[in-house]
Amino acid sequence: MLDENTVRNLLWLLILLPFLSGSAWLLAGRRINGWVGSAAAVLTLTGLGLSIWLTTQTGSDLLTLRTDWLAIPGRSVPITFHVDPLTLLMLVIVHFIALLVQIYSISYLHDEQDRYRYFGFLSLFIGSMLGIVLAGNLIIMYAFWELVGLSSYLLIGFWFRKPEAAAAAKKAFIMNRIGDAGFLLGIFLLLFQSGTTDLTELPDLFVSDGRLATLTGLCLFCGCIGKSAQFPLTTWLPDAMEGPTPVSALIHAATMVAAGIFLLARIHFLLTPDALLIITLIGTITMLMAAYSALYQTDIKKVLAYSTVSQLGLMVIGMGTGNAVGALFHLTTHAFFKAGLFLAAGSVIHGVHTQDMRRMGGLRKAMPLTFVGWAVCSAALAGLPLFSGFLSKETILTGALQWAGQQGNWAYLIPVLAVLSSGLTACYMARQGRLVFFGETRHAEAGHHSPAHESGLMLTVPILLLAALSIGFVFAGNPFSAGHSWFFRVFPSQGEPEEHLWIAVLSVTVAALGIWLGWRMPVVPDSTTHSRLSEHNWYLDGFYKRSIVRPFVQFSRFSYRFDQRVVDRVVNLIGMGNVVLAHIVGWIDRNIVDGLVNGASWLAHRLGSLTRSVQNGRVQSYIASAVIGLLLILWFLM
Repeated sequence: MLDENTVRNLLWLLILLPFLSGSAWLLAGRRINGWVGSAAAVLTLTGLGLSIWLTTQTGSDLLTLRTDWLAIPGRSVPITFHVDPLTLLMLVIVHFIALLVQIYSISYLHDEQDRYRYFGFLSLFIGSMLGIVLAGNLIIMYAFWELVGLSSYLLIGFWFRKPEAAAAAKKAFIMNRIGDAGFLLGIFLLLFQSGTTDLTELPDLFVSDGRLATLTGLCLFCGCIGKSAQFPLTTWLPDAMEGPTPVSALIHAATMVAAGIFLLARIHFLLTPDALLIITLIGTITMLMAAYSALYQTDIKKVLAYSTVSQLGLMVIGMGTGNAVGALFHLTTHAFFKAGLFLAAGSVIHGVHTQDMRRMGGLRKAMPLTFVGWAVCSAALAGLPLFSGFLSKETILTGALQWAGQQGNWAYLIPVLAVLSSGLTACYMARQGRLVFFGETRHAEAGHHSPAHESGLMLTVPILLLAALSIGFVFAGNPFSAGHSWFFRVFPSQGEPEEHLWIAVLSVTVAALGIWLGWRMPVVPDSTTHSRLSEHNWYLDGFYKRSIVRPFVQFSRFSYRFDQRVVDRVVNLIGMGNVVLAHIVGWIDRNIVDGLVNGASWLAHRLGSLTRSVQNGRVQSYIASAVIGLLLILWFLM
């Protein structure tokens, strides 16, 4: 068992290592391009080893470590580290996925001229994500939350010379700021009600009852809406696929978007029943809309992006229905199989030099290792038996069913829609598999003369390793029963989930039906209303442009014209008036004020000159003056 000082120093090392290394990569520049990827991977491997060692030493113990960040008379602002099983689990997941992504990136970006910048941004992201995981105070978490937003902006816009990448980075940044504004407001409301944002003190101080408590919980949930791309802020994540594919695997499958679910797990005790109900409804809407949007996409990465949004909606449903452990279980399994799918997509893109699935086909023979990895991860995503997704999805569905029994008849719609979403998931993944790996090759027809080829080991080994971790036996000795999973021993306070065989049978049946339907979908779908609705993501972007962006742009243009034609003219008229008035005042000053002063001076001078002429020092003059004065007086008297 480690003492607190050792744990504190170890945690500081885990956070500072990626920040310091990332800063070093960015300052060193292109001269380190040859070895920066390997160095970054070694440091992340070190972090992974330290995380595993910390897990084995602390186990299920709860530790809260405080270090004063700012001390003022009568008050101090601490940096608080909160270490519990969830912290340790996320430390291992973040480091492990980041390590595989960095190894994958060394080969994937071997021709990139700015590799130092890429790995610098990646290290900044890893450090920021670790800060969120370790934060024991919502204010400190918010600081790292914003750093994650910054680093994701830099990574999505890594190829900033591409207009699409630059636009996607700005869109992701702005939409996340909208959610983060609500998150910050929730922190202020929490501070107002409880006087603290410390996660260990809040359970005793916060009263989760009343409208203000509900509002506080929903404002905090806004952070999840932004980071985890929940409705209505869903549209940034599919566009973020403009970034490098390894970035998609790290940020948009395993870490950044999962931060919203992690936040919900941390604040779950603060949420009132009304807040949980609204959270459940938002998760359901997100899950269905995103699953349907994935059906008719033609970009291999966008299918996975919409799938990620849908699966995050399912996790939010788990949180909203009170099944926090089930949501975290699905977060864990999803991190592995979705990262594997993104890396498999990157391998395909690397082999055929296109992201359009209509230009692929028959790649299972040319890329057998990539196909095996994709197939296993897809089966896990679809929730098929013997794979990890089957265990975690059934846990959420069972929890949703139990919650519905407590809420009333209408609530049964939530698990029914979740099962329907599972069928849609299987449908779009079957369609992707048919378009990419089966059928006749369309690679040559698209104008590519070089044949498709399997990627190197640095690309395929991470895919196969993630695929291996997506097999059900990794999480449970009995891959048909989530109750036998080690995950529920890590979180013993939650107990073992109830199991309903018929839910599993229904879910698998719907998934099989979805696979059958997806396999029969045409390569080029007919242009119908329902296909266009899917391709354009329910026209949300168009709606936002018409209802929000365009009015703001028009208001900005109106403000600009009003500023030029009214405000500037008024200011110019005032300025001209001031100039004219200044000229008038100047003339008055010169000709009247100065004239009076100068006239008085001239008169005094003349009088002085006259009186001075009398005082000439001659006695004759004085006698004459006296005689003349005397005569004048006599004349006046007579």
